[in-house]
Amino acid sequence: MIRVAAVGDIHFGQDSAGTLRPHLEDIAEQADVYLLAGDLTRLGDPEEAAVLARELRDLPVPIVAVLGNHDYHSDQEKAVTDVLEGIGVQVLEGTSTVVDVDGTPVGIAGVKGFGSGFAGACGSDFGEPMMKAYVRHTQEAADRLREALDDLARAGVERRVALMHYSPSEGTLRGERLEIYPFLGSYLLGEAVDRAGADLAIHGHAHGGTEKGFTPGGIQVRNVAQPVITRAYNVYCLDCEKESGG
Repeated sequence: MIRVAAVGDIHFGQDSAGTLRPHLEDIAEQADVYLLAGDLTRLGDPEEAAVLARELRDLPVPIVAVLGNHDYHSDQEKAVTDVLEGIGVQVLEGTSTVVDVDGTPVGIAGVKGFGSGFAGACGSDFGEPMMKAYVRHTQEAADRLREALDDLARAGVERRVALMHYSPSEGTLRGERLEIYPFLGSYLLGEAVDRAGADLAIHGHAHGGTEKGFTPGGIQVRNVAQPVITRAYNVYCLDCEKESGG
């Protein structure tokens, strides 16, 4: 049994100290790895990241993260990453890592992702340079995610999780206004997951969305934005149907 705890959009600020750690004290009894799906800070300030790092320090399970749009706001995403990596968090961006769970390797491929929308209502790589750049940015992120998942498969890692901030599925956006779907995710991310293959895709960003959905190819997608799951993490089991929260 492989248990994946995940949350996104915790939006830590300098006044957030003590709000997360009390809910993580028994995480080793509940999960084998803790995934953070972006928007870890409010404004992308390294000092905000330092508050979060103190909450996560010496956690008894591996922590893997991607950044979100908030973490880029102050143009200090490298410094935010350095703070988190300084206490052992693995921050992914078009890269992957492998966690050992009782002798079973579990691969996690991560990317922030970006928007563009979903089939029938999406942007295209056509027209003005700004529009082409917008869609190409998402395509490049999707390509990096697919390549990271492919690298895991080539390495013989059979259990794989795709971690991102933006959504790969419109199903987990239900509850959000249709007008903002293009800013919440992209079908290109879902295509990348389907082409490479994964057991589970996890994202955040859609505060008003729905927890459960699927890629077009039928891979389970979970929206773990904290306003959606309303707790410090939900646990998803790669080998069983039971899911829980913490």
